[in-house]
Amino acid sequence: MRIVESIQELRTARAGLAAPLGFVPTMGFLHEGHLSLVRRARDDCESVAVSIFVNPTQFGPQEDLGAYPRDLERDLGLLKAEGVDLVWTPTSATMYPEDFQTWVSVDELTQHLEGLQRPGHFRGVTTVVAKLFNAVGPDRAYFGQKDAQQAAVIRRMTADLDFPIEVVVCPTVREADGLAKSSRNTYLNEAQRKAATVLFRSLTAAVETFEAGGRDTETLREKMMAVLRGEPLAKVQYVSVSDPDSLDELSGEITQALLSMAVTIGETRLIDNMLVCD
Repeated sequence: MRIVESIQELRTARAGLAAPLGFVPTMGFLHEGHLSLVRRARDDCESVAVSIFVNPTQFGPQEDLGAYPRDLERDLGLLKAEGVDLVWTPTSATMYPEDFQTWVSVDELTQHLEGLQRPGHFRGVTTVVAKLFNAVGPDRAYFGQKDAQQAAVIRRMTADLDFPIEVVVCPTVREADGLAKSSRNTYLNEAQRKAATVLFRSLTAAVETFEAGGRDTETLREKMMAVLRGEPLAKVQYVSVSDPDSLDELSGEITQALLSMAVTIGETRLIDNMLVCD
């Protein structure tokens, strides 16, 4: 496994990798969710590259950039065990030099859900992913369904900017009790960790309602809210029943939807989602 930091080193190393190249962009502190993407890339592709970069431009002024967990040595050990060929660990100065002034924005898809709660977040995401795509030049890039809006935004950006890259979205990886794997789960104390399962329970309740024939959007929203209200530690930011592609909120009877939510447990903000369809 080759580890590089500069773009010049990256491009030299990239030139020697067999195609197709699968790419997994990460912010490090890897967990089973990240590793599942690496394994999918390994199954699909001849070579696998991973980036580790905590992207400052996707954090808001009140968010946890400084506290975001980091353990590069551990991450590299995990990636080596998975047979990764190349790991790129750029610095902030590499990605955003002092005179940096170019940004990539996806307009409509970012006006919903996370985009409303975290102004500027997706501009940071799309800019860094565009830079990563441009530097790495993969054939396929792998993302998790847990960040459903992010995946939709990156797919739109990839299509609009004509990147010759297939965006592959893989299923959410969960703990045994249903909590979606996330680096931010490490912020939770024991009581909060137990409370955090309310996201999975509320989504599951809505999915079961849909599968039993309850297709009205307000019924589904209320089903999720009823479960969330039963957890004293949960503070709901939003509950959504939206179109899976446009992310517009839906009303009335539906045949498919993205059920999603953002909930704060203690000081930790968690997101999760599930898809329903006939």
